[in-house]
Parts: sequence; structure tokens; C-alpha cells
Amino acid sequence: MKEPRLGAEALTHALAALPAWSGDTTRIERTYRLGGFLEAMSFMSAAVATIHALDHHPEWSNVYDRVHVVLTTHDSGGVTAKDVELAGKLERLAAVWTQH
Repeated sequence: MKEPRLGAEALTHALAALPAWSGDTTRIERTYRLGGFLEAMSFMSAAVATIHALDHHPEWSNVYDRVHVVLTTHDSGGVTAKDVELAGKLERLAAVWTQH
């Protein structure tokens, strides 16, 4: 069964709790700036278990100290609660490595 896609109001409310994330009802995204390449790879490696447990896989890429993450639920055609949940988990995980 497909996850229900979030409407604009629900997404606005969800993103209020994730201020570094932006997007619309089709996708949300964020770029993490970490301490360096090792920290970026460590963050990505640590996130794998969380991603696997949710069975929800991001579109992501790394360039040196940055990890760009895009979340969408493809079979629902946009952002769902699963995307918001994964974004929150990534935020908590990234706090170990991010530059403030």
C-alpha cells in the first residue's frame, strides 16, 4: 500500500521542525556540511543502518565535506511521512559530525 503524500500545509508544519530542510510536496532536500571527507563518509556509513531499518532510501551524493540528501517517496509521487521521519533521524545522526 502506498504511503499517503503530504499536502502543502502538513509539509509546511513538518519542515518547521526541520529548518535546514527545504522543498515542496514532491521532494525535500538538505546539504550537510561536515568536518571533512572522513566525517562525511562516516555520517553516510552510520546512516545506512537507519535507512535500511526504515526501508526508505535517499538520493544522496558526497563532494568532499558535503552530503546532499534528497527525499521523496517515488511510488507515492512526492513527500510522505516516511521522508519526514528519515529527515529527522538524519538530523539527529548528523549532529555528531556537522559544523555549526
